[in-house]
Amino acid sequence: MRSLVLGLVLGGLLGLYLGWFQFPRDAYRGDMTELAQSFRDDYAVMIAAGYAADGDLPGALDRLSRLRIDDIPRYVQQLTDRVIASSARDIRDIRLLVALARGLGRLTPAMEPFLDLRGGGR
Repeated sequence: MRSLVLGLVLGGLLGLYLGWFQFPRDAYRGDMTELAQSFRDDYAVMIAAGYAADGDLPGALDRLSRLRIDDIPRYVQQLTDRVIASSARDIRDIRLLVALARGLGRLTPAMEPFLDLRGGGR
């Protein structure tokens, strides 16, 4: 029994040494621009939810700028129109995006039916 425990401890220590010091994995820090479109859409919806909660438009623009988009208001408008046309997301997500697009001054006729008059459309 003693040999088994000693073997497990030594094997664990050797494994930790090899994994952390001898052959460590290189860290890769991905860029937001490398996200798949669906994840970029999810990120924009999360930013829109934050905007709906606090009304901080400069903060929302700052967070969306991490996607390195040239024209953020146009991007939000196109994303919202695309989501509305494809019915790809829940109505709550659409309302959040519409509220952000409205805050950015990019409200389109397709978005108007989704204005949440109970607080979602600032």
